[in-house]
Amino acid sequence: MVLELHVWGPGFSLPSIDPQCLATIAYFSLLVPRDSWTLVASSDPTISPTQELPALKNGSTWVSRFRNIVDYLRQYSNGAWDLDRDLSALEKADNVAFSSFVESRAQALIDLSLYVTSQNYYSATSPAYGAILQWPNQWILPPQLHSAAKSRTESLGLSSLDLEAVREQQKRDHSADIAAGRIPQNLIRRPRETVSSLLGKTSQQHQFRLEALTGELFEPLEELLGDKTHMLLAKAPSSLDCLAIGYLSLALVPELPHTWLRDLMLRKAPRLSQYIERMRRELYGIVSVSDAFTNDGQSSLPWQAPGRARLATIGSTLLNTLADSTPILKDIRVNNRLRETAESADSGLSETEGQALSAYTKLQGKDTLISIATVVGGFAALVGYMVHIGIFSAPEEEAEEEENEFAIPESVDAGDFLGSLKAQS
Repeated sequence: MVLELHVWGPGFSLPSIDPQCLATIAYFSLLVPRDSWTLVASSDPTISPTQELPALKNGSTWVSRFRNIVDYLRQYSNGAWDLDRDLSALEKADNVAFSSFVESRAQALIDLSLYVTSQNYYSATSPAYGAILQWPNQWILPPQLHSAAKSRTESLGLSSLDLEAVREQQKRDHSADIAAGRIPQNLIRRPRETVSSLLGKTSQQHQFRLEALTGELFEPLEELLGDKTHMLLAKAPSSLDCLAIGYLSLALVPELPHTWLRDLMLRKAPRLSQYIERMRRELYGIVSVSDAFTNDGQSSLPWQAPGRARLATIGSTLLNTLADSTPILKDIRVNNRLRETAESADSGLSETEGQALSAYTKLQGKDTLISIATVVGGFAALVGYMVHIGIFSAPEEEAEEEENEFAIPESVDAGDFLGSLKAQS
């Protein structure tokens, strides 16, 4: 049976816009025979039961995430498709340690470069997603990925790479100064900041921070590579090489308005840069978006054109987006996803961590239900009180009151009535 590898589609002359997908494609290209697998640029996480890409499909079996797919291939092939089979015990330990190191450190830098740096996101990253996504995902997924990247990197203190955040903060500071009376409003003519000036300030303010973050990633990998042809072994690549190629290709290859990450990589790790460029050309070639959808057999990768989105899938996407935009429903859905992750066998959490996270999500679920019940009860009490004091009344009663107000009493004589009108005039 032919294995199907579903990934985020091509971007920046690479076969995928996602580092985990690129690492998985590299692993397959190095090890799995071409006629044993197909590459599908589905670019839709909902096709996988775990809602993640990359996802490997083998019949009715789905496996997601790079490390889980590597383990599955080893078991599926009885050890034949295992890049790490020749590693010693010490090398296997280094492989695990450096793999975790690359995934955590490189992901943050890619987030900063492709998503948080505003000009890069709006000029390159967002259009790249638009070229591979079907409607309505092309309008829904990029903003979600953008927000997720900003959240992941918020603790790094480099939010000023996001020009929108800089401008919003400047507006808040400007309004605060006026409100505090520090600057007379009629004397203020705020100069219009340009993109270049904002980025110039960002570069000056955060150059040391970016230097430190990139040095923490590139310098250890440069030292590990040394004069070898691969990261751990001189004779053959390992799964660490695949991860390094996947993540660092997105640091080195994309043509962006602001190439600060590529420039720092070339300066701090020249041998590593040459290695990544050589390996990505050998494994991926130069990929265009059309390669993933035309299936003309000219590419070095076994592309299979993805199917068109079904009406039911489109409807489900729209409903899920609406639910994720509704405050209470959003909290419930996030809590359910956390619980599913905690109870999943391939979550990567220890038994103690899984139990702790599961208990936490259950408590959060109870708190959410209590909040909902409190809001509903309060609203019902308010409506009941308003009815009790007469704010709400039936339309028939209001009409009857108006009719009685202008009605002529039956016991009043006509002469008396005319006399009263004359007296009032």
